[in-house]
Amino acid sequence: MKVHHLNCGTMHPPCTPAGLVCHVLLLETRTGLVLVDSGLGLRDAADPAARFGPARFYVRPRFDENESAIRQIERLGFDPRDVRDIVLTHFDADHTGGLADLPWARVHLTADEANAARQPAGFAEKARYLPTHRDHHPTLVCHTPGDGDPWNGFAAAEELTEITPGLVMISLPGHTRGHAAIAVDTGERWIFHAGDSFYHHGQLDGLTPVPRALTAMERCVAHDMKAVRANHERLAELWARQSPDLLLINAHDPLLLRRAQQIDTDAGR
Repeated sequence: MKVHHLNCGTMHPPCTPAGLVCHVLLLETRTGLVLVDSGLGLRDAADPAARFGPARFYVRPRFDENESAIRQIERLGFDPRDVRDIVLTHFDADHTGGLADLPWARVHLTADEANAARQPAGFAEKARYLPTHRDHHPTLVCHTPGDGDPWNGFAAAEELTEITPGLVMISLPGHTRGHAAIAVDTGERWIFHAGDSFYHHGQLDGLTPVPRALTAMERCVAHDMKAVRANHERLAELWARQSPDLLLINAHDPLLLRRAQQIDTDAGR
């Protein structure tokens, strides 16, 4: 399975010199194209208030049409219609903005996350799950990784064989009610997309300073901060292994995006 690492949304929170990205995976499978998350989309720049909400004043998205998944898919020479499935880590606006650009694609997520998006509970969930991201009536396919088999030490995982073998959804709640990580078997290594389970590699390596603006934002938006901290500990164990068979990435760290892109460039030489 060939994987393309895309930045589908540059953001510039205060006191974060490197900024943030929206790290989206484009998978070439035998039956079509698959996205892991969708980043920001074409409609977001046209109506940022309805599409991103007040959070836009803090994370300050660039809203560049050229960064949208659909435009990058076209530049790679693919037909966007070949994107049959989109697998989400969660339903926050910076992960779902591109869904409306690909309305024919099935959208896969955990059942807990789908329930949270459809019926948000409390002020925090009502603020984060914007109805404009579902007004194109996407086909939501709900998964229950808690009913699946363990994967690499994680107790709750489900292989999405109806999309393609080697694509695994791993339950990792904390950032949101039904947050998941997505693992992809490339044949040479596994790519572990941790979504928003952590924001910055310094949270895992224990050495690199983490911008306080990111840790403050993480606490502010977390559904369950205790679970977030537990996820940090578990992912730090994976990071410490530095296994050549596993590439650990997340949704927003620009260094991890560049590293992944460089690995792909080196492999293609």
